[in-house]
Amino acid sequence: MEDDDADSQIDSPTITRKTIVKTLAQETQLPQAIVKQLVDKLFDVISDCLVVNQRLELRNFGVFEVKKRAPRLGRNPKTKEEIPIQSRYVVTFKPGKAMDERLQQLMAERNEE
Repeated sequence: MEDDDADSQIDSPTITRKTIVKTLAQETQLPQAIVKQLVDKLFDVISDCLVVNQRLELRNFGVFEVKKRAPRLGRNPKTKEEIPIQSRYVVTFKPGKAMDERLQQLMAERNEE
């Protein structure tokens, strides 16, 4: 029963931390509590790396970077009033070559169905 539950969640448009934990626990035969601790710690390390180094490169997966967006003028869609938007930091992701090729292959297969 759990197999069907995890598979259906993987196919959903949104993958949650809970789904990741369930999937990894199932595939590694480890208890969900331990996998949850590992996943939480991984996300903490990624966040800390981005804050300190502002760049995290995972070979064959991609690069996360922190970039500063310049201030700009936005517009309220209802009133059309211009609103100043302050500069801010954002996290960007650029897929690695292997990830990009895999994604293109999977999307081509999905379009053939």
